[in-house]
Amino acid sequence: MKAIIFNGSLERRSQSTSGLISNYFSERLKMLGIQTDIFTLADSGIPLFDVTLTKTPLAVERMTQMFTDAELHIWLAPLYHGSIPGVMKNCLDWLEVTANRYEPYLTDKTVGLVCWADGLQAMQGINAMDSIAKSLRAWPLPFSVPIVRSSLFDPEHSTEISEFYSGKFDKLISIATTKKIESLSSSTFIKSKD
Repeated sequence: MKAIIFNGSLERRSQSTSGLISNYFSERLKMLGIQTDIFTLADSGIPLFDVTLTKTPLAVERMTQMFTDAELHIWLAPLYHGSIPGVMKNCLDWLEVTANRYEPYLTDKTVGLVCWADGLQAMQGINAMDSIAKSLRAWPLPFSVPIVRSSLFDPEHSTEISEFYSGKFDKLISIATTKKIESLSSSTFIKSKD
């Protein structure tokens, strides 16, 4: 399996929120033996989407190849003014260059969604990404991780993901790589009622 972590933030600092989350997912996926690339939007050189161009920009060709080669996508985005960053949407709009392929866009790719906000509105970013993934013919996972940024990191180690969110990230990875949601067996449920 091949995975791509799409870092939709424009943060360039190595210890940025998006960088630390990207690295967490990358390390965990690699531990599972999954070939993993991080696509950092800030370093991609993706231009503004322009359907009038006669030649696809090289940065877009590279991005398209990475996105279509990976079976598993993990999309990471901060919430900016009620949605994902416009540059992230611009990048995904460039997948239009695949429209004439036998399997266009992100047909049948699995997409895990993570968004963080300073308040409680990160679900708005998840909903935006979910809608985009579906319109690109991908399969968003039935479990996503909206984050309250103030709870993301361990209070005593400011660059370590908190136990609460590492548990959620690990669950997202488990679902993404097994296509199974853990549940109680019916016998466990029956016993607990007695």
